[in-house]
Amino acid sequence: MLSILKKEFNSFLDSTIAYVVIGLFLLGTGLFLWVFPETSLLDYGYADLETLFSMTPFIYMFLIPAITMKSFSEEKRGGTMELLLTKPLTDWQIILGKYFAGLLLVLFSLAPTLVYYYSVYQLGFPKGNVDSAGVVGSYIGLVFLGAVFTSIGIFTSSISESQIISFIVGVFVCFLFHSGFTALSKLEFWGNMSSLVEALGIDYHYYTISKGLIDSRDILYFISIIVIMLKATHLTIGARKW
Repeated sequence: MLSILKKEFNSFLDSTIAYVVIGLFLLGTGLFLWVFPETSLLDYGYADLETLFSMTPFIYMFLIPAITMKSFSEEKRGGTMELLLTKPLTDWQIILGKYFAGLLLVLFSLAPTLVYYYSVYQLGFPKGNVDSAGVVGSYIGLVFLGAVFTSIGIFTSSISESQIISFIVGVFVCFLFHSGFTALSKLEFWGNMSSLVEALGIDYHYYTISKGLIDSRDILYFISIIVIMLKATHLTIGARKW
């Protein structure tokens, strides 16, 4: 697994698209946080990172599928998939190697945003007047969010030889899990079950963690989605044996 992880991560770093999407992510969050009047901290006058944590999930919906779209699609299109599968590696080792390489790159893109926290900490009046517990909870939420979106991206990459199709489907599934269930829960059709439908979505659990409340139920939810997506990827890759 480690050999696949190292190979995939180096492949990401050798490609232009990795630096482009990371650069766009940092540029986008920076503009929303410091420049755009409607969301700028400098105009808002209150030391918090709510803008960063509310915008990042939507940026991740596009950034992470762009990172993961080639994981299996490129192998299939290039005819190297069968060669990879004949190596002395199990399907799970290949899947997990590619998954953790993608997740590592996502965390790599998130790390520079810690500079924003330091800046807000210094700008607070008095200095340090920032909800650090909420910030820590939100970063934990973003890590889990990135882990879920990466698992979705790995799965959608395994179902098509086309990177474009993998990307589009990945964006759609990420949006469905993040905001789709929340939107569906607002339909009167569900009645008293609306809260249950809302709880099926990522946004519900991410919002709870971002308040600094680390609940085992939220963590279990994220882990469950990751396991389901990776298992679906395993079934897709294993379909060659049928």
